[in-house]
Parts: sequence; C-alpha cells; structure tokens
Amino acid sequence: MALIVQKYGGTSVGNPERIRNVASRVKKYRDQGDQIVVVVSAMSGVTDNLIKLAKEIMPLPSEREMDMLLATGEQTTIALTAIALHALGVDAVSLTGAQAGIVTDGVHTKAKIQNITPRQVHGMLDSGKVVIVAGFQGQTLSGEITTLGRGGSDLTAIALAAALQADLCQIYTDVDGVYTADPRIVKGARKLPEIAYDEMLELASTGAKVMQSRSVEFAKKFGVIFEVRSSLNDNPGTIVKEETASMEDVVIRGVALDKNQAKITLVGVPDKPGVAARIFKALADSNVNVDMIVQNISHGGGAPATDLSFTVDKPDLLKATKVIDSLKGEAAYREVLSDENIGKLSIVGVGMRSHSGVAAKMFETLATEGVNIGMISTSEIKISVVINLDKAEQAMRAVHDVFIGK
Repeated sequence: MALIVQKYGGTSVGNPERIRNVASRVKKYRDQGDQIVVVVSAMSGVTDNLIKLAKEIMPLPSEREMDMLLATGEQTTIALTAIALHALGVDAVSLTGAQAGIVTDGVHTKAKIQNITPRQVHGMLDSGKVVIVAGFQGQTLSGEITTLGRGGSDLTAIALAAALQADLCQIYTDVDGVYTADPRIVKGARKLPEIAYDEMLELASTGAKVMQSRSVEFAKKFGVIFEVRSSLNDNPGTIVKEETASMEDVVIRGVALDKNQAKITLVGVPDKPGVAARIFKALADSNVNVDMIVQNISHGGGAPATDLSFTVDKPDLLKATKVIDSLKGEAAYREVLSDENIGKLSIVGVGMRSHSGVAAKMFETLATEGVNIGMISTSEIKISVVINLDKAEQAMRAVHDVFIGK
C-alpha cells in the first residue's frame, strides 16, 4: 500500500465529465489499496472570470478580498470531486487548505507556506477515506484566508507530499509531460522522460506553464520526486528529480516563452548611490516581483543620469507604476515608460555549464530572424532575452530548431 498525492489542474477538472474521469482514475488507485490525497485547482476559466468580475467593480481591488473571492474556485471543485467519488461508491471527504493544516504568512495573493500540520488528513486516510484538498490556498495563524499565487495548486500538492512523506507525487495536467517547448507553438517539441529540478525551475520561472516555479523550488528543497503526466490518458510522463551526470550531455533541455511580462523604464534617474535601492525596496515592500533589470548610464552633459529598465508580471504592472509614481519626488526621474508588448524567450539546460558558444548561437539565430533584443539575463544554466511580442513565437520556433531540432 502506497500513500499517493495526485494534483489535477483546471483543465483536468474543467467540466462534470472530466471531474468524473478524475474520480474514476482515483478509484483505480484506491481499489489497489493505496491511500490517496487529491489536490485540485479551480475549474478552467473560473479564476480568470472571478478576477474579471472584481476588476469590473474596481481596477485595483483589495488583495485580502481577492483572496476571499478566489479561494471559492477551488472549494467548488473539491466538493464536486468528492460527490463524483461518492457516486462511484468511494468514501471521500473534501477539505479546504486551512482544514488540511496549511499555514501561510500574511502576504495576500502571493502567500508562502510556513507550516503544514496534516493530522486531520492522516486521520481521514487511516479511516479509509480519499482526501480531497483545495489547492492554491491556506490560512494564517490569525485565521485570514490566503492564496499562493497563480499555479499555487502545484505548490499545495508538493508541500503536502513532503509533509505526509508520500511515496509518490503525481502532477496531472492536459499535456503528457514536460516538453522541450510548448507543443502548441512548436510542432517539433518533444516530451522529456526526465528533467533536473534546476532545469524545471528555470523553465517554470521563464514561462513554461507546466509547473509553478515555487513548487519546483519546494520539491528540490525537500527532495520530492514527482511526475508530470496527462489526466486524459495513461501515457508515462516526465520525472522531475535531482540532476545526474548524464544530464549534462544535453546542452539545451528546453525553450520557454513568457508572454505575461511587462517592461517599465525610468528615464533620467539620478546616477547616485542608493537611488536604485530605494526604488526596488518600495516595489518589494508592495510584493511586486521584479525579474530582469538593465541600467544604461548616460554620458551626456548635465548631472549624471541613468535609464533604469526592469520587467514585472503583467498583472503587477498597475501596482508597480503606482509605487513608482509615489517615488517621483524621492527618485527624481524625468518620466516613466511602460511596455506590455514584450515576451521573454529563454533557453535552459544544465549542459550549458560545460559547453561554450551557446549565447552566440542564440543571438545569431535571432539576428537571422530579424528579431531585436531589448534586454538580456543569464544564469549558469539559462539565457533569457526580452523581445517584441509580435515576433516572439517565430523566434521561439527558430531557437528550438537550432538547439533541439525540428
């Protein structure tokens, strides 16, 4: 008998028929004698519709009230999944994140898990029940409902697998596993049988929609090996695990494109110590995550000045610009420019550590396609560039063809 944590994403529970399919899959494992914890997302489209409703009432709603609103999406799905299992004769019970013992900090809409006390989950498993937990949510010690950010159901599943010391963690989605690129954009994309935590983390943080990046980071920290697979068939998926020596033989593991980025440029920022620190501290205090940063020092006449550009997630653009506006007197910049027509294209692979010329090859490929590069960011196993969104998919296909093949 194994203890298995299974997570089903929004498309996997997108309608009553798919919920019944999930229940049938869970029943197969339960009939083998396994203990099953099921983590579910909101039904596909529900979270976006709730956000749209809130913003029709107010452009920048209270984050506390947004958490109260968005948490209802997963609570609907857990109840429906429990009902579907009851219809199959399986004893099942649904739990909110709070009822499952998930304790978070107080940062609304992007809360971090501080602790999980799954006593109630263990008790229900031991009594023979399938336990269905609402993903994406938790509760502070003071009783405030919080959410874990988009894709947070992945984090719920990984964290529960670690806390329960599960034998297996399966992340079910609408694709067969982790691909070398988004197969909806790149026809030659290939499914990977395995991938290292670091590679998966970089792909997730650069736009690959298969996993939330924080969930991969959590899995690496606590050694949770997990499998990404489809809920629509029984094909084997992709195993995400610690890096092995053979993984370095592959230079580029995957190509990712993030269309959910926006660029902010502060023009004419005084070139003085501490100015950038004040700007980014204010953004951090408002829980705005900044990704790529580029500073161009001006050598013209007058007082030394610089142009400071950085990227944020598109949903954070309005909040970020409000923070920047509040610093006008303090930072003394001339103007603020914003651009939502950008994409972040990235190549990822642990083999980059031991192979040279990767950046040059990427830049040559983009030049051949007539794609201009606006910003560049690198790590030991990743190269990311900001490019015009209009040419982003064309660039992604070209880079994939060069490094991985058609």
